[in-house]
Amino acid sequence: MLSSVSRRTFLNVSGQAVAAVVATQFFVRESRAQEGKSKYADCFKPLDAFIEQYMRAMNSPGMTLVMADRDGVQRVATYGFADREQQAAVKPGQLFEIGSISKSFVANCLLQLHQEGKLDLNKPIVEYLPWFRIESSFAPITTHHLLTHSSGLPGNGPLFLSDPAAKHRAANPPGERFHYCNTGFAALGHLVWTLDGESLSDAFRHRVFDPLGMTETSPVISLDIREKLAKNYSIYQNDRPYARQGRLSEAQAIIITDGAGCIASTPHDMGLYIQMIANHGQGPKSPLLSAESFARLSQAHIKAEEFGPTASYGYGIAVDSLDGHKILRHTGGMVSFASSMHVDIDDGVGAFASINAMQGYRPNPVAQYAMQLMRAERASTSFPAPPPLNSPMVIKNASDYAGKYQSGAGRIFEIEATGESLWLLHQGERVALEAASSDTFTVNHPDFHRFALIFGRADQKDPKSPVVEAGSGGEWFTNSKYAGPKTFDYPKEWEQYVGHYRNESPWVGSTRIFVFKGKLMADGVELEPRLDGLFILQDEEHSPEWIRFGDMVNGKCMHAKFSGEDLWRVLTA
Repeated sequence: MLSSVSRRTFLNVSGQAVAAVVATQFFVRESRAQEGKSKYADCFKPLDAFIEQYMRAMNSPGMTLVMADRDGVQRVATYGFADREQQAAVKPGQLFEIGSISKSFVANCLLQLHQEGKLDLNKPIVEYLPWFRIESSFAPITTHHLLTHSSGLPGNGPLFLSDPAAKHRAANPPGERFHYCNTGFAALGHLVWTLDGESLSDAFRHRVFDPLGMTETSPVISLDIREKLAKNYSIYQNDRPYARQGRLSEAQAIIITDGAGCIASTPHDMGLYIQMIANHGQGPKSPLLSAESFARLSQAHIKAEEFGPTASYGYGIAVDSLDGHKILRHTGGMVSFASSMHVDIDDGVGAFASINAMQGYRPNPVAQYAMQLMRAERASTSFPAPPPLNSPMVIKNASDYAGKYQSGAGRIFEIEATGESLWLLHQGERVALEAASSDTFTVNHPDFHRFALIFGRADQKDPKSPVVEAGSGGEWFTNSKYAGPKTFDYPKEWEQYVGHYRNESPWVGSTRIFVFKGKLMADGVELEPRLDGLFILQDEEHSPEWIRFGDMVNGKCMHAKFSGEDLWRVLTA
């Protein structure tokens, strides 16, 4: 049985992009906020060595980094290129989009409003935002539920639905399950506006930026700041999986003003923000958050395994432990930026890193390692070993997949294992496989490049059972070890849904629908039909994400709704 691929995992497979050429030079530009030698100076050399290895391994164009503690910003450093074509180095004053790290800024504003008696965190959100169209048979959704991603609402649809009769459907009782929800934080940005009487951007300035001295940070991403941004990159062919060495192109300019991820900042300013978190909500002159509010922000309200097996979620920020210390952390993924922030609130140290390309990963290892080195420096202990650099070309169990596979239509390919490498042998070509996730690979071959190549095992629950099958989109292959059924029934009307659907928004892009072994799939995720015509994504239990098909022309569906987002059939493969 082929293992299911989660929607977020698939987006990371089909939406990761990398630089086409490894830089022949590696620039490090450094500045410090404090005069004299930094108390962390001894750890800069091993950190820079790791960052160079990391950027080359991940093929990152450029990176910005800040290290800060309770006393202030301790180091700002930039690496690589802001402009690959011109070989121009990243500059410390350039803006990088911080993505979902913006959510903790929204939480700071709302907690301040709570302190002022203007917000009841447990009051139904529709009492504050009566225009927020929610369909639910469960208890009311509150601000608390939206801040903790536990509302039960779909995660990435537009806040204001194009169909005036449509509503956001809650799939489970609020507070019961974690499901990452950008839509909820877009609503929370409007809640700040409603309660504060001024725009979210103005609230960011007077409630967070100004008190912390974040003078270079922009509260919105707009074309007005494009010249201040580091040049940034996105996928050249964004409708298919691609390899670590895939091609990038300069990203289109975007405008983002909602609370899910609208801030662009410099490393120095982000260091000031880290300093506040390390000081448990205390700014340089006065507290941003009371002790009670910071405790709410940093409390583990709900398990959030999407952030890791030990992670929970607080208010707009993940709560975790590392080496016995309490950590607040978050990532930020934009169309053309990837960011990570880690803060140890026990030792009071932290780091922020951001890359000027969307490559399907976040620089978590860099921020985490910088934080760990700072802790070791403070404790006068030996420096920890750097995190491992996991190459997608190294496949520990490569021999599991070796053999010949044949489809029902008679198409054959062969997988060859050489040590810890895998190769596709097909039509006289020998092409390397790159690991994307467990049993899932990308293949740069024209017969396989539109879909991930997913292998299935005899027992889906046993990762050591034999590999017996493979799938590439709707095409199914088996090897000589396969002993299951060869035919599968399904409603024939599903065939009218099969095809390539697209929205030219860079946030939406392409979705391909196909039938595989009698199941309707969206990008490798099974769709479960409901009586009301919806199909529910089955990448997690009680998923709130859905698809509805409509507008039939000549026996083909021309339009699909994906959790409220519009996609249209395109007449390409």
